Amino acid sequence: MEILYFAWLRERVGVPREHVDTQAATVAELVAELVAREPRYATAFSDPSVLRVALDQELAGFDAPLAGVREVAFFPPMTGG
Repeated sequence: MEILYFAWLRERVGVPREHVDTQAATVAELVAELVAREPRYATAFSDPSVLRVALDQELAGFDAPLAGVREVAFFPPMTGG
């Protein structure tokens, strides 16, 4: 599955996107797998409550299932006017 990182998440992880093979059933499990990989992921995901996630370009929660998902995007909340 493709994982996309936006804004300061991209800076902390060090790449804008990557392909990941995962057995995670939910977004939260995917984040746990990433955090266990390297310290840069632990830093990026240190406070998931300030993050948003989209699955195949649809907003979702961290409890959302990953079955059939091709793309996961992580980003901070957006503001604007």
